[in-house]
Amino acid sequence: MIPGAAGDDPANLELSVDDMRRLGEDALARVLAHVASIGAQPVRGEIAAAELCAAMREAAPEHGAPIETVLDPLFRDWIPRSFTTPAPGYMAYIPGGGLYPAAVADFISAATNRFTGLWQAAPALVQLEANVLDWFRQWMSFPPETRGLLTTGGSMAAFNAVLCARERHLGRDVRPGVLYLSTQAHHSLEKAAKLAGVFRDRVRHVAVDAQYRMRVDALLDAVREDRAAGLAPFMVVSSAGTTNTGAVDPLDAIADACAAEGLWHHVDGAYGAFFHLCPELRPILAGLPRADSLTLDPHKGLFLPYGTGALLVRDGAALRAVHGMSAGYLPATPDLDEFYDPGQYGPDLSRGFPGLRVWLCLKVFGAARFRAALAEKRNLAEQACRRIAALPGIVMTAPPHLSLFAFHVTRPGATRAEENLATAALLERVTRRGRVMLTGCTVDGGRFLGRVCVLSFRTRQAHVDACVEDVAQELPFVWEA
Repeated sequence: MIPGAAGDDPANLELSVDDMRRLGEDALARVLAHVASIGAQPVRGEIAAAELCAAMREAAPEHGAPIETVLDPLFRDWIPRSFTTPAPGYMAYIPGGGLYPAAVADFISAATNRFTGLWQAAPALVQLEANVLDWFRQWMSFPPETRGLLTTGGSMAAFNAVLCARERHLGRDVRPGVLYLSTQAHHSLEKAAKLAGVFRDRVRHVAVDAQYRMRVDALLDAVREDRAAGLAPFMVVSSAGTTNTGAVDPLDAIADACAAEGLWHHVDGAYGAFFHLCPELRPILAGLPRADSLTLDPHKGLFLPYGTGALLVRDGAALRAVHGMSAGYLPATPDLDEFYDPGQYGPDLSRGFPGLRVWLCLKVFGAARFRAALAEKRNLAEQACRRIAALPGIVMTAPPHLSLFAFHVTRPGATRAEENLATAALLERVTRRGRVMLTGCTVDGGRFLGRVCVLSFRTRQAHVDACVEDVAQELPFVWEA
């Protein structure tokens, strides 16, 4: 019986074992049916939903309702009105994953509801999270003194990295500090800088080369110019795979420049760093292990659900210096050389248990399977790039460094504006077919590019074939408008 039903204790929020079982079985049946049908669902649901959203507004319910009346519209009407991000044809943006064992882990975490903000409150559970962070450290070839933090995503990882660099290099005198990004950097990095007290007039956007990689000569020129003006350069952020074109900056050369100039080097590896698991791909990411800090997004490169990010800091003492705190109501801090305590390395005390979803998926599948999946995604992207580049009227603007490439449409005599419209039309026509979703980006002061990003664990050869076929079939019609 649902609490609040007739005859029930009005203050009771406990369910019987039978009620919990029925609730769980009802939800599980819907989830399994949904997951089983993902490949057949349109890859982009109907998202013109302003009227629907307006009609959904309601006051808080005073009394409970049967669970089926709650779940029915959720699965029937609302979940389908979205991007089908876990679909095998979702090659838009940078796909998240959604491995099923992670959902099981989240259920266990929420149902057992243990507090993992402090080592003393759940030492064995916190150790699982420490294991996950150490696995990441080893895969990225970072030293043993590295410490890390699981976050909600790359944005919070970047924020904490900027805090570390700011504290280490600027101390209390933040205002003169200058941070350097490439023109292709993710927007969250500029937001992270602002949150950390480094405002836009102290953020420099460094020019890129023909492959959309940060130019080290332009970086050094900017640093020297700012020093001559009496400012305090303190941090450089490079990219191990940009969102626009997938470009990997010259990480080794940037590390050299940062070492020579005494700057903190942060690598944004949210998209690409996990390709470092594959030994044959490490040359593409040469220099990544030299970073002072590194953003990782397991919800991208490890195929986990959205909301799974991470930060590694080479000198773990820098991360602790930012976040380490004590209070009279808290138990004594453990020996941090021996045991990891999340509350001493991150901003949250009350928090979920994000490490469990990563730990369980890695225990269920093993690292070898993740390496194989990542290698496959890159091979599929290279293959798709070759096939799409061979189509008439396609210019391959940015071949894949990892598993993302970008292109535009052209024809003799076309202006850039006409090419932009044709490229955008191609993406929309392909997406409307329902099998593949593609999105674009703008670079070079107004050039619109189409993008293909292969990173869903569900994307296999047949889905890449569908992508190439749909692009080829829609390409002749993009100039009609």
